Amino acid sequence: MEPFEVHILGCGSALPTTRHNASSQVVKIGNKLFMIDCGEGTQLQLRRGHVHFSFINHIFITHLHGDHCFGLIGLISTFGLLGRTAPLHIYAAPMLEKIMRPQLDFYCKDIKYPLFFHGIDAGKQEIIFEDNTVTVETIPLSHRMPCCGFLFKEKPKKRHLLGDAANYYNIPAYMRTAIKEGADFTTAEGKTIPNKLLTREPDPSRSYAYCSDTKPCPAICKQIEGTDLLYHEATFAESEKERARQTFHSTARDAAEIARRANVKRLIIGHYSSRYEDESVLLSEAREVFPNSCCTDEGIVFHV
Repeated sequence: MEPFEVHILGCGSALPTTRHNASSQVVKIGNKLFMIDCGEGTQLQLRRGHVHFSFINHIFITHLHGDHCFGLIGLISTFGLLGRTAPLHIYAAPMLEKIMRPQLDFYCKDIKYPLFFHGIDAGKQEIIFEDNTVTVETIPLSHRMPCCGFLFKEKPKKRHLLGDAANYYNIPAYMRTAIKEGADFTTAEGKTIPNKLLTREPDPSRSYAYCSDTKPCPAICKQIEGTDLLYHEATFAESEKERARQTFHSTARDAAEIARRANVKRLIIGHYSSRYEDESVLLSEAREVFPNSCCTDEGIVFHV
């Protein structure tokens, strides 16, 4: 089975601390790398995590608060210094390109690679990226400015061709793709071999949901139902519940309740307020509602 990994580069909130970096993750699916958010210091975390810069071709920005995008201009510049030639695609609110254009014209006017901005509607659930193996769709959230999460889903996979059967029936190479897609095989003698004798079930398709800054938003539960791994912000403990409501954030218990309602397989929490010296209180409150909860931390890699 190909890798499906979530690399945590930063899991702090707006105020910088010595313990946590601003929000950023890299999702690895097969040999493709997708970045989610790009807070200040992200490229240093890429170095520390030994993540290959050159494989990041798509960056998804949840919203335009600085702790989620202040690292972009530096990363774009570094790509230029490294001699990048591959296109870079950035998916974000349309305003981001307007904000960044003066910086790009001043600091990055000599970059040699194509840079594309794709405006997204944070209030709409829609597929914004698709290739032959994966889709990425927006998850509408509720924050102080337009904000969305992202749902990464593998497409249904092909069945596995049984090597012994392929050799026994002398199946030619040009037929094997069709058989993996469900076709039967007809021998030279005219005998039809049912597909179920030639293949086994495909690997299950996996999914990852990233829910950034938001107040509790039960409406997303249907969209992320059964997701293998859910990241949900958990900025505050229950003792700061009123503060969470005022700032349109969630508590750890809120995040766990979303995970429980959506029947996800595993929850990871992050975007911790700088007031917490450790996150044990947040993890404890989350596990009271959803036992299969974990804390994120810089450098951790979660396998989906």
